[in-house]
Amino acid sequence: MVDQGEGIPCIVIEVVKEPRNGKAGLGFSIGGGIDQDPAKNPIAPNDNGIFVTNIQPGGPAERAGLRYGDKILEANGLDLTMATHKHAVKLLSKERDPRVLMKVTRPGLVPPQQ
Repeated sequence: MVDQGEGIPCIVIEVVKEPRNGKAGLGFSIGGGIDQDPAKNPIAPNDNGIFVTNIQPGGPAERAGLRYGDKILEANGLDLTMATHKHAVKLLSKERDPRVLMKVTRPGLVPPQQ
């Protein structure tokens, strides 16, 4: 589903955690955050957003449609556009939340036709 959240075309992706090595995992890694050097962002130089930097093949994130380079704008209704890296990791990995509903944007998304 393409959403027009705040003028940015985005999609909503739900990832359900799976047990792995005794912990529940989402099957992806993130990079970025307002506390990181945005010039070192390999996905979008000079952007300090939270980006997907790795996807576990066959994992829950890949099956849900998350892709390398996706920029995570929200997780479970919480804004991540001004989050530190540590805060974003904490929100995404809360053990009590088996599902993470994310609003993401990626290059090539177009707004829905009105």
